[in-house]
Amino acid sequence: MNQKNYLSILQSLKTHIQKARLKAAISVNSRMIQLYWEIGKLILAQQEKEGWGTKVIDRLSKDLRNEFTDMKGLSARNLKKMRRFAALYPKIEFVPTVSAQISWSHHVLLMDKIKDEDVRLWYIQKSAESGWSYRVLMHQIDLKAHENHGKLPNNFDEHLPPLQSDLVKQILKDKYIFDFLGQGDAKSERDLENALTNYITEFLLALGKGFAFVGRQYHIEVGEQDFYMDLLFYHIKLHCYVVIELKTDVFKPEYAGKLNFYLSAMDDLVRQKEDKPTIGLLLCKSKNDVVVEYALRDVNKPMGVASYQLMKKIPKDLAKDLPSKKELKQILKQIDIEVKKQNETL
Repeated sequence: MNQKNYLSILQSLKTHIQKARLKAAISVNSRMIQLYWEIGKLILAQQEKEGWGTKVIDRLSKDLRNEFTDMKGLSARNLKKMRRFAALYPKIEFVPTVSAQISWSHHVLLMDKIKDEDVRLWYIQKSAESGWSYRVLMHQIDLKAHENHGKLPNNFDEHLPPLQSDLVKQILKDKYIFDFLGQGDAKSERDLENALTNYITEFLLALGKGFAFVGRQYHIEVGEQDFYMDLLFYHIKLHCYVVIELKTDVFKPEYAGKLNFYLSAMDDLVRQKEDKPTIGLLLCKSKNDVVVEYALRDVNKPMGVASYQLMKKIPKDLAKDLPSKKELKQILKQIDIEVKKQNETL
């Protein structure tokens, strides 16, 4: 048997099996979500009609588990979640369409974390589109991802086709939170670049699905001069290169000019026929959106300006109870003294 032909057939069969298994998993999940909704709906109806309380649900759970010993998910706690699920989504049309695209654990997380229905639906759709795992969904909720989409100051409408422009605006955020870094990791632009590439997995997660890391300090030669772009990515869904320039201070208009130069060079020297126009993203410590608007008005390459944050803001009601920098230094000093005393007695 021809070895090359055999390996080709083997790979083809593997692909078919993987696709079939994925379809089967999606179908099973869809049926399970619909079943949970129907159970929840029935419990809701009986509560309204017969006044069912917690004890009845506990009994129902026990009897169902005795009957279906090999079936998981019939605990009293889960039955109450099904009841809540049916109450939140009363229309049956929702279940086999949008709802069934994500797992039950995703739904439970969203029911617990998100009160606003529109925001919840946004996360459901994004989870389905991007294939977010439970952990990734939790991370996106913690980062309040819904607040940072669609608000990025940009000039995409002027320089990209409508469909491409809309897609880019959906993918790029107005603010990125790099809470996996420490404050000391971003003293300079090179420090920030080093830190982000050292934590490339977390960085890609913060950027969102579809970004493939090409390189840092990416070299291009223009007019026999050497230039180096901070970070270069390729976005699989957008089919284009994305140049990211890092700035550890407030946005300045001249930053747009330099990025515009890089994008022109990328399109002429690196971009292939099948690639769409290169997109630029300036990541600054802070920005004034009015200044950004003026700076981008006559720039002829597609780019956006976002800000970044190294840690989540501490709620005001907790911040007042935390020690100041001075108090923290005193505490650490006292701990150091106590440790030295203990070492001397050993």
